Amino acid sequence: MDVLLTNDDGIRAKGLRALYAALTEAGHTVHVVAPMRQQSGVGHSLTVFEPVRAVEIEEPDFRGLGIYGTPTDCVKLALGSLLPKMPDIVISGINAGPNVGPDILYSGTVAAATEAALEELPALAVSHDDHKAGIELLPQARHLVAFASRLDWTRLPKRRVLNINYPAGPLSRAREIRLCPQTNAVWKNVYMERRDPRGGRYWWLEGEIPAHAINAGSDKDMLNKGHITITPLRFEFTDEECMASIRDALA
Repeated sequence: MDVLLTNDDGIRAKGLRALYAALTEAGHTVHVVAPMRQQSGVGHSLTVFEPVRAVEIEEPDFRGLGIYGTPTDCVKLALGSLLPKMPDIVISGINAGPNVGPDILYSGTVAAATEAALEELPALAVSHDDHKAGIELLPQARHLVAFASRLDWTRLPKRRVLNINYPAGPLSRAREIRLCPQTNAVWKNVYMERRDPRGGRYWWLEGEIPAHAINAGSDKDMLNKGHITITPLRFEFTDEECMASIRDALA
């Protein structure tokens, strides 16, 4: 496969490096176009009021292009200008931390895959439910590459993202794959207020998805139970039920 690889954690992130290693090990051609800086939580944002710049990164076992921009910038620039031809697939990840339920609206990882899906390319967003710096992600990366290689993408509808989340801990402890919907629970936000050395206020965003609000069988529920989860996503936001109600009111 000819693969475009990106992420939102930055081009030096362990998850992206693990996928690069697994893809090249399996004989695939890999084009890395990823943010130079951490871009978690930027969603589907674009850089429009300043130029987008790039830096070539060459190391003994890695080569890629670092972009001073968002994950969406990376995919748009790669597909529109940088790559000699359209790739066979676009993979975004492996993200440090899960992307389930409402996370998909905030996630730069999912947004990068979405941009590829809008171009009708096979697209994967991949995350790991763990933020630990020292964790080994090559097993998850190899598992993902094997899955992507054997999936018959021609049977999937166009403009879809497969959102895959691996449970916390090593792959050897993960339970079987579950195909599941996203949870409809939302974050309970907490802003921790603090003071800087000059007395000025600032805030850190914290919070969680309340356990009692997580619907059974959803991505968050299955991930919490140790399963690898797959949730197909589409980005058609038209509310037909609401349209019918408004149509009745207009009539």
